Amino acid sequence: MSTAITQAEQNLVLLKSLIPSGESFHIWGYSNEGQIIGSSCQGVIRETLHHAFQALGAYDKMIEYAAGAENDAPRILGSSIGIQWAVTLEKERKNNVVFVLGPVVNMPIDGKSVRSALIGSYPSMQDTSWIEPLCALIPALPVMSYAVFGRYVMLVHNVLTGQQLGVEALRAGEKKPEKERPLEINQRNRIDVYQSEQALLDVVRRGDINYHQVLNRSSSLSPGVPVQGRDPLRQMKTSIVVFTTLVTRAAMEGGLSPEIAYPLGDSYIQTAEDCRDSGELNSLAHAMYHDFIYRVHQLRANPHCSHAIQKCCDYIELSLDRKIRAKDLAVLVGYTEYYLTEKFKNETGLSVSDYVRNAKIKRAKMLLQSTDLSVSEIADRLAFNSANYLIRVFKELEGCTPAALREKLKAELH
Repeated sequence: MSTAITQAEQNLVLLKSLIPSGESFHIWGYSNEGQIIGSSCQGVIRETLHHAFQALGAYDKMIEYAAGAENDAPRILGSSIGIQWAVTLEKERKNNVVFVLGPVVNMPIDGKSVRSALIGSYPSMQDTSWIEPLCALIPALPVMSYAVFGRYVMLVHNVLTGQQLGVEALRAGEKKPEKERPLEINQRNRIDVYQSEQALLDVVRRGDINYHQVLNRSSSLSPGVPVQGRDPLRQMKTSIVVFTTLVTRAAMEGGLSPEIAYPLGDSYIQTAEDCRDSGELNSLAHAMYHDFIYRVHQLRANPHCSHAIQKCCDYIELSLDRKIRAKDLAVLVGYTEYYLTEKFKNETGLSVSDYVRNAKIKRAKMLLQSTDLSVSEIADRLAFNSANYLIRVFKELEGCTPAALREKLKAELH
């Protein structure tokens, strides 16, 4: 047995130990010729899942990924029935051992739906012996949001490579996801879902480029429109069409011209309709959300602000979880601290400290609306010195305490 294969098998044991015992997705190792070196499942389950991996096109994508010299980050591989895998490589590329995580689904599907979709998509398939065993395994596949699965993928990737990449390497722009709330199928708290949806759309209206926590929380609360149909991919497309429609309207409420918003939304919807891969659909949804937010952000950026001051404002929006000092902003744009503070106030009408304080209170309002975090937790998340200080500043700017605002929001929903 070669050294590379022995090391890969040892890595499989190590990687499996990183995954909590309650999570039932598997880890696989493939050679550069596409042969299975090992996996965390055995017997009929291993044979069935490997066959599905091949028949659904993910195997060919894995081979293509392994051959790419530029692949320094993992990749999600989707399929036409909503089942997904992820692939990553070892640090030592000369071995060309590919590690695969999965399969998982990001919303519940049943065996009957999968059977209908497979027969409809592959009517001329010669070998269908794997379809029935796969359908029997469907209920056992883990249901994971894109954000949760992505975190496991990056954990495995970082252990293999020694890198310290965040989920942004898998999905551009993501940072510091919130703790996921386990999703109980058919027991979703509709009020929580509604509040989360409103927070998602409010972020678009404001062009808030620090949107990642809101998006991750929404993903943990709801996987999409809870319709059941014969085609799992159709269910994902329906969710994205609805999501795109809502985001398009929110962007127009934020000031984006209908002449731009409608064609842009239609383009994303058409692209979603043309997709035959769940991984592509996930990426498309996030790209669409990011695109609309940044268009509104650019539109709402103060036209009287210079590039340097706008850069400072963007930095503030993306750094509300830390202490923000004028001298750090001065270094960012290459000014002296005195010149930066004078220029900032002349262009924005606020001192740096007041601008930061206002931005943090706006973020606190969003967190009060869209999460169940305590005031102390919000104060800590926004780098306030104490919860009492947050309460004092909040009352000064909003005219009420954070607790009073939260109670008001709850009352409006009942």
